[in-house]
Amino acid sequence: MKVLITGGAGFIGSNLVERLLEDQRVRGVRVLDNLSTGSTENLSSFFEDERFEWMEGDIRDYETCVKACEGMDAISHQAALGSVPRSIADPLTTNAVNITGTLNVFTAAKESGVRRVVYAASSSTYGDHPALPKKEENIGRPLSPYAVTKYVNELYAGVYASLYGLELIGLRYFNIFGPRQNPKGPYAAVIPLFIKALLHNEAPVINGDGAHSRDFTFVANAVEANVRALFTDKKEAVNQVYNIACGEQTSLLELFNLLSANAGTVLTPEFGPSRTGDVVHSLADISKAGALLGYQPLVTVQEGLKRTLDWYRVNEKFLA
Repeated sequence: MKVLITGGAGFIGSNLVERLLEDQRVRGVRVLDNLSTGSTENLSSFFEDERFEWMEGDIRDYETCVKACEGMDAISHQAALGSVPRSIADPLTTNAVNITGTLNVFTAAKESGVRRVVYAASSSTYGDHPALPKKEENIGRPLSPYAVTKYVNELYAGVYASLYGLELIGLRYFNIFGPRQNPKGPYAAVIPLFIKALLHNEAPVINGDGAHSRDFTFVANAVEANVRALFTDKKEAVNQVYNIACGEQTSLLELFNLLSANAGTVLTPEFGPSRTGDVVHSLADISKAGALLGYQPLVTVQEGLKRTLDWYRVNEKFLA
């Protein structure tokens, strides 16, 4: 199989590149990325591999997507503009990347004869639905432009499957973290921000009172879900959406305490205002992914936090 990874220079995408190049079933990996949030530094160790191909380009350009799909057998569509706050500040760009860009990828796949597309969906789709744990069939009203865009991706996937016979699999990520996640910029995720502060012996800021909780998921789990989705031969597994998480609930304060203990610090966090558009609690039911994809989390939250902290210690340049 030859696989196109959109957004492959980003956090999740680059970890997926590494995993696929280790898989004997993969004879080639092509990365398409515009480097708006990703970096070729994330891919530096792969350029020597003859099975790796780099293509700089933007999914908002349809012809670029068509070119990227040439000769591919499957697509892992990771390219997106993440962050709820960023989508609130700039809904137009979020819409252009996440909706128009995804529609371009789906259409280019159809026109190029690429049948299997695995795409990054989001737990933000659950919106204001109060039930825990989150089950794929129970969603509420979106709370941010970002959530709207990720739900529209799922709607388009359903239409393209029924009209054009594509095999589309959506993976609703729950707060993925791990090596190569960018701690810089105003829209950085909470775990790399905490780690950056702790390793610099600074008190991090927690949005809210620390009681907000998430189903934090180490990146290796998300990568494994992508691999299983790319290679599954179960007919009932395609044209589905799956929760990809650990099935554990961790509050922000608990998260800080775990990281602080691993870092060997005795800092006290500061507390700031809650972020607009954030859900209060999130917890995934991962039984569907287990039943149809054979997915089980490989790495616990605690072990994932330790591995992530250790990686940033070795790769301090990512924190500069």
